[in-house]
Formats: sequence, structure tokens, C-alpha cells
Amino acid sequence: MMTVLEIVRLIGSEFSEVSDETIEKWLELSKPLISAKKFGTTYYQALALLTAHRLKMAGYGDNNNGSISDAMLVSSYSEGEASISFTASQSNNLLADAELALTVYGLQFLTLRRSCVMTIVSAGEA
Repeated sequence: MMTVLEIVRLIGSEFSEVSDETIEKWLELSKPLISAKKFGTTYYQALALLTAHRLKMAGYGDNNNGSISDAMLVSSYSEGEASISFTASQSNNLLADAELALTVYGLQFLTLRRSCVMTIVSAGEA
């Protein structure tokens, strides 16, 4: 079984220059945000994805390699009257999830979360 650190290293090769100690600290910061009970067997993967997302948003990783994982990829650009748009459409996300849509790691986390966590729970009312 892989450790969470190994999963982060596998999915986020752009973090190869980031020390294990730094990643471990970000893992500790991310742990309270995810329920091991809700994610079950995918808990380590979810924690790794959320940590990679948070690392990317904090400015870690290689932003010059042209990889799809770069945060806030530009999908269009204009010069006259300056216009720019990003590939992550915030109108399709709930406000609480908007930041997660800014990186490929966050989007993968959302996909995994949707498959593991039921967002509407019946309180048993008739």
C-alpha cells in the first residue's frame, strides 16, 4: 500500500523539488478537511489530491513546464480592451468548491468526492 506522500509524488511530479518535510506539513494541514470514514479506501488518494491542490495554490511546483496541472490555465486572450478567461469555469461550481476548480488536482478531488460522499442526507422526516 502506498503512503500519502508516495501518492503525492506519483500524481504531482511537478513537486519533485519540494522537500518531503514541506509536503508532510501540507498533508498535516489537509488532514482535518477530509473524513477517512466518508472516503473509505480512497482516503489516501483524496488526501493526496487535496494536498497537491493546496501546494499548487500556494505556489509550489513547476509553473513553466506547460503541463495541464498548472493552476488557472488561460483558455483565451485578447489584447484590444484586454480580455482574458480561464479554463476553470466558476459558474459551474458551488462557491465553496470554486477554488478546487482552479487546479487539475482540485478537479480530481471533486470527482472523487462526488463518488464517495453523499451531499444530501435524509434526516428521516416523513
